[in-house]
Amino acid sequence: MKKLGLFVLFICFGLSLSAQKFAAIDKSPLDVAILRADRNSKPILKIFYSRPQLNGRELSTLVPTGQVWRLGANEATELVLNQPITIGGSKLAAGNYTMYAVPAADAWTIVISKDTDVWGAYSYKEANDVVRVKASTMAANESIEAFSIDCNYADKAIYMGWGKTIAKLPISL
Repeated sequence: MKKLGLFVLFICFGLSLSAQKFAAIDKSPLDVAILRADRNSKPILKIFYSRPQLNGRELSTLVPTGQVWRLGANEATELVLNQPITIGGSKLAAGNYTMYAVPAADAWTIVISKDTDVWGAYSYKEANDVVRVKASTMAANESIEAFSIDCNYADKAIYMGWGKTIAKLPISL
C-alpha cells in the first residue's frame, strides 16, 4: 500500500511538472543596446528596452507628439551606467535610470529620470528628472519596422529609430 501511495504521488508530481505553461513570445521583445569601446571592453552603458512594431500603423498614433513616451514598450526603458557620462551638458553618475522621450517634429526631448522599475510612463513624475536634453531628428532612408536603439562609440551618440525618424543623442565620456 505504501508503494502504491508513493507511485500515485510520483505520477501526480510528474504530471504537474509537465503541465507548466510558458508565455508566448512577447509582441514587443526585450532588447539591449550596449556602448563599449570595443568587444573586449567593459560596457560603458546598457539600455534595456522593449521593441514595439509598427504593424501597418502610423508612428504618430503610437507615439503622440508632445507627450511623454516610455521610449519603447512595456517597462519603461532602463539606462544602466557603469561609469559617469555627460548628456546635454549634465553629468550623470554611474547607476540606474529610466529614459523617456517627448517627440516633436524637429527633435525629441530625451528625459533621464531617477525613477527605476516602472511600467510605461504612467507613473512618470517630472520632479524626478535628472536630465532633459534635445535629440536632433533626421529622416531614415527606409522605414524602421521595430523601434530600435543603437549605441555608437565612434560617434559618441545614442541613436533611436522608428518609422521614418531617427533621433541622435550625443554623449560625452
